Amino acid sequence: MNVSDLARRLRVSPQELLDKLPALGFDIGARAIKLDNTMAEKIFRKWVEKERRERLRGQLIASSKKMHDAGGEAIPKKSVTLPAIIVVRELAGKLNLPVTRVIQELMRAGILASQNERLDFETAAIIADELGFEATPEAQTAETTVSLGEQDRLREVLEQEKAVENTLKPRPPVVVVMGHVDHGKTRTLDAIRRTNVMEGEAGGITQHIGAYQVTRKGRLLTFIDTPGHEAFTVMRSRGAKVADIAILVVAADDGVQPQTKEVIDIIHAAKLPFVVAMNKIDKPEADPDRVLAQLGEAGVTTDAWGGSVPMVKISAKKGEGIDDLLETVLLVAEMNADQIRANPDRRAIGTVIESHVDKGEGPVATVLVQSGTLRRNDPIAIRSEFYGRVRAMRDWKGELVDSVPPGMPVKILGFRVAPSVGDIMEVPEDAGALEKVKAKAVSQIGSQFTATKAQVKQDDGAGKKATLNVVIKADVLGSLEAILGMFEKIQHEAVGVEVIKKGLGNVVETDVDAAYNAPPAVVYGFNTIATPAATVLARDKGVEIKQYKIIYELIDDAVARLNALLPPEVVRTALGEAEVAAIFRTERDRMVVGCKVKQGSVAKGAKVIVWRKEGEAEQPMGEGTVDSVQVGREQVRDVYQGQECGVSYHGKEKLQVGDRLEVFHEETKVRRVEIQR
Repeated sequence: MNVSDLARRLRVSPQELLDKLPALGFDIGARAIKLDNTMAEKIFRKWVEKERRERLRGQLIASSKKMHDAGGEAIPKKSVTLPAIIVVRELAGKLNLPVTRVIQELMRAGILASQNERLDFETAAIIADELGFEATPEAQTAETTVSLGEQDRLREVLEQEKAVENTLKPRPPVVVVMGHVDHGKTRTLDAIRRTNVMEGEAGGITQHIGAYQVTRKGRLLTFIDTPGHEAFTVMRSRGAKVADIAILVVAADDGVQPQTKEVIDIIHAAKLPFVVAMNKIDKPEADPDRVLAQLGEAGVTTDAWGGSVPMVKISAKKGEGIDDLLETVLLVAEMNADQIRANPDRRAIGTVIESHVDKGEGPVATVLVQSGTLRRNDPIAIRSEFYGRVRAMRDWKGELVDSVPPGMPVKILGFRVAPSVGDIMEVPEDAGALEKVKAKAVSQIGSQFTATKAQVKQDDGAGKKATLNVVIKADVLGSLEAILGMFEKIQHEAVGVEVIKKGLGNVVETDVDAAYNAPPAVVYGFNTIATPAATVLARDKGVEIKQYKIIYELIDDAVARLNALLPPEVVRTALGEAEVAAIFRTERDRMVVGCKVKQGSVAKGAKVIVWRKEGEAEQPMGEGTVDSVQVGREQVRDVYQGQECGVSYHGKEKLQVGDRLEVFHEETKVRRVEIQR
């Protein structure tokens, strides 16, 4: 279909259509003339939905204004602060309402949204207003401001470089491999590495640093080697554009799955050129035509069907088609050569793509240098704070290097504190100015895992709150967000859930280690599996791995574990007071005494606290139990104020004449953790 025909259907000009498509999530190019029918239909539906929402929003605003102008007595509204973007379930939590109530209000406004749908502030504020709340924008936290500031700094550096053409030189393109769980991402990366070594690269693969480089036709290619696409997603959510090209791995026997669709959305949002690698093409049940049709439905039209996205058939297990895949990646890189350039002569700036604390080397991180050249002994700054000095650098083969040009990943030793994945690392212009905040950086900034453990330890030490530590691995971000949203609803003064690690993909050994180091803990897998190595390690360390396919079953298990941690609640109800007037019999741990009831009552089976005067002050001496109460020769259930009685007392403290007995009833209640659904 022609763009002009679609514009005519939508009653707008072709230029207006092309200008507004990126905001709707479609990037077909500013000068596009044609597009396939599937894409045209998707654009039409999304455009109509957007117009309908804007129209209904206008009606809502007009309706609210009309009611206000009518002069009716206004009901006072509760105040609530909302962020710029909020998920429906989070909005329900902020309003302290069931998520179904919020969804009903959205439906009444003509907006069909699930609990994981994101709403902008304006829409959320209107819905909140209809539900009796006055919404105000949430102020940015210092952490958010800093995070945005460093991303702005990275974008500013890269934009300034583009403006000065003569400083830019070609750099290795950065490639990220993405796809659904078990579709062969890791095998594809391994096959590319093996191909590179076979071509005669010096040295072998001695260590894994989260990224590596291969040489093809005299040109370097940098591959980000991350399990799943968790790290890439974190970087994208923080605004960093790390990769230049993506490889979308799709299994020929399994087709397009939920995580595949999510990856396609990520690639489109990041405006990345990409290549489709159809893996497992050698399997008997492989059906390439079905996969191509599913890709078309997901908005990806490959060159095999006349589209613009190149597709290569491979078998990562057998190493077939890897050469063609690398050739295609090089071709895509050449087509985007003007974007894959950097200035090697400035101070280095880059993104942290992997970070951990090594027992022998201390805090280490893999950094992808995106501009400038990083050299040994350079100072390191993150968020304008001093993080250390480059003590040593190793490339992906484990060899020491003294300088790192743009586009090269490197493992850095010398960090004082492990940074987080997605942090922007820069060599500062004035390292001396950062020394002033060095102590703050060292004391306040640490790895997320370390900080979490310290908080749990503090809570346990204070005895205020028992914490269940959980590690969550899910198949897609939507599932992970839904599970985290359910955990947020568990609010109890005595117990709570602490997520010590979360991510996408299969349960691996590091997940088991995280749970083992923070007991009591459990590893939850949602629509994922545990690797054999992780299963063996969990058995050896006594860590429980629970796998689920239904979110509510996972949440029910967590609630059951919290209930097991929850101590019973002891409720004491005061009954009365009595004074010991005489001692009739004394046995071991038992006495029969005469008492006069001063107030309230004394009842059979009640508990007592023995108070005795020592000098001017009255002190508690111990506790006991009323086994029986007798008036004259008759045993009774209870005796009231002003009466005298005989009491059979059971307790270690020996009673004396004049002791005051504080009588109370003690009831143990089993508390339960409830979660609103």
